[in-house]
Amino acid sequence: MTDLAKEQGTWKRGILCLVILAPFFFLTYGFANQYASGLLSVPSIVFNWEKHIPLWPWTIVPYWSIDLFYGLSLLLCWNKFELRQHALRLFTAQVIAISCFLLLPLKFSFERPELHGFFGVWFDILMGFDKPFNQAPSLHIVLLTILWDFYRRHVSPYWKWLVDFWSFLIGLSVLTTWQHHFIDIPTGLLTGAFCLWLFPITTKSPFKKDGLQALTPKHLKLGSYYLIGAILFTIPAFVFRSWALWLLYPAISLLLVALAYFFVRPHFFQKQNNGKMTIASLILFAPYMIFAWSNSRIWTKKHPKDSKIISVENMTIFLGRIPNQKHTQNFQALFDCCAEIPVHFSQTQFFQTQYQQYLSLDLIPLQANQLKQAVHQFELLYNQIKTDPSEQNILIFCALGYSRSSAILCAWLIKQGHVNSVQEAVLLIQQARPWIVLKQPQLKELNLFQLKLKGLAP
Repeated sequence: MTDLAKEQGTWKRGILCLVILAPFFFLTYGFANQYASGLLSVPSIVFNWEKHIPLWPWTIVPYWSIDLFYGLSLLLCWNKFELRQHALRLFTAQVIAISCFLLLPLKFSFERPELHGFFGVWFDILMGFDKPFNQAPSLHIVLLTILWDFYRRHVSPYWKWLVDFWSFLIGLSVLTTWQHHFIDIPTGLLTGAFCLWLFPITTKSPFKKDGLQALTPKHLKLGSYYLIGAILFTIPAFVFRSWALWLLYPAISLLLVALAYFFVRPHFFQKQNNGKMTIASLILFAPYMIFAWSNSRIWTKKHPKDSKIISVENMTIFLGRIPNQKHTQNFQALFDCCAEIPVHFSQTQFFQTQYQQYLSLDLIPLQANQLKQAVHQFELLYNQIKTDPSEQNILIFCALGYSRSSAILCAWLIKQGHVNSVQEAVLLIQQARPWIVLKQPQLKELNLFQLKLKGLAP
């Protein structure tokens, strides 16, 4: 997570970015419009029910307002890092959208009646620049997604509702001004989320390597499964079209999960230091996260309760599945090993509960170097609360509480000297939680971790 402290003079750099981005926007957008208008035939993707969408002339006001918010955002960035990420998001949005307009040109198919008065003037100005092309993804929605995230970050919690409300009006206006068909909205939302995801502000960049874990055959195997799943969702979307196009959403989600495994990057899920996912991650990975959460509940249906593993002085360590918001209230400290599912706290509760994490990919054995770092993170949490004389309950968890969390707990027990061997650590945990799953590859890494502790392995 990066520091968003304010830096003086950032607005000057923002003006420079605006001087570059504004001409780039208008030149590329106009070029794509001109290109599509010169084609002999440009198709449309429109559902029958869209003919019932009303034309509301007054919504041209929120429609135009995005231009003001676009320019203003570049002047309001808190520091150079945020400005760089924000400018890269806007630039990437333009490149992706214009590429789609050129490769897959689409046309708006409704004939708008002539409008008069104040609102009619603004429609006339719009039509002087815009044409019924440049449809999917809606660049308006792409930019709105980026700007919505920006302004929600920059206003106090009390005013977030206003950002949400006006953003809703802008999003609605692309339909009620008869500028876009419905298909342009979800494609724009996903494109905008992808731009946010590519250049995060509060999490590690997807371009950076994990550093501690090497690619293994298990990564390739699991990544291939998710890739096959993405393909299976994609095929019927293109064969049947119409509402089957919604299948592209889980296909995109599964493709990103596959890439997380292929590139060994658990931070692809963009889980933040407060246990929540970024807005971008929630949008892009929502189908997979719903599946992962449901899977965690189905597999642990017979064993939903946490298991008390060991008590040390005034602290009791529990092992379990990822908790819901109500469940987290039973603990003074939480240690999170699960990269793919968010943890939900109330705002007040987050400041009352100590939280630490070492995030890893599901079903992948933790390597010795990872175990070392994870134990270090767990010790930070342990040391934070051990000075409190009152009774302290710590929950260490992953999605199921079967593998990742139990491996890290084994490593900690060994390092602290509560057990003398990997076998003893496993037996101690199995006494309370016999259904844990620590297979031979993970046991091998635990033994290597112990050898490293003794200085018997590099």
